[in-house]
Amino acid sequence: MRETNVESVLSKSIDNSGVVREVDPRTSRDLVALLLLVGVLVGGLVLYAWPHFQMRQTAIATEQMQREHERLVEENRKFRLEKASLENLARVQVIAERNLGLTTPAADHLIVVEAPSAPTGEGAEVASNKSVTGEARN
Repeated sequence: MRETNVESVLSKSIDNSGVVREVDPRTSRDLVALLLLVGVLVGGLVLYAWPHFQMRQTAIATEQMQREHERLVEENRKFRLEKASLENLARVQVIAERNLGLTTPAADHLIVVEAPSAPTGEGAEVASNKSVTGEARN
C-alpha cells in the first residue's frame, strides 16, 4: 500500500503560481559589489595596458616614417643626379645640334649683350637727383 501512496503523491500536480518569492536584498547588494569589483579590475587593466599600446603604435608609426624618409632621400638623390645630367651644357648643345638642327652662328652674326654699368662720378649724382625730384618721369 505504501507504493500506491508514493505514486499518488508524486503523480499529483502541484500549482505554485500563487507563491510569491521575496527578493533577498543581499543578493542584489552582492551583485552590485561584484560588478563594481569587475569594473575596477577592468579599468585598472585598461589603464595599465593603454600606455603600452600607445607606445607600440608610436613605434610602428616612427618606423614607417623612417622608411618613408629614407625613400624620399633616395628619390631626392636620384632627382639631383637627373637634374645635373640634364643641365650639362655639352649634352644640351648636342641635342640642339642633332635634334633641333641648330648651329653655332657665324662671328659676324653674334651680338654681345652686356648689362649696363652704373654711372659713376657727376653723372651718378644727376641721375639720382632726377629720380628723387620726379624729373625722371618725363
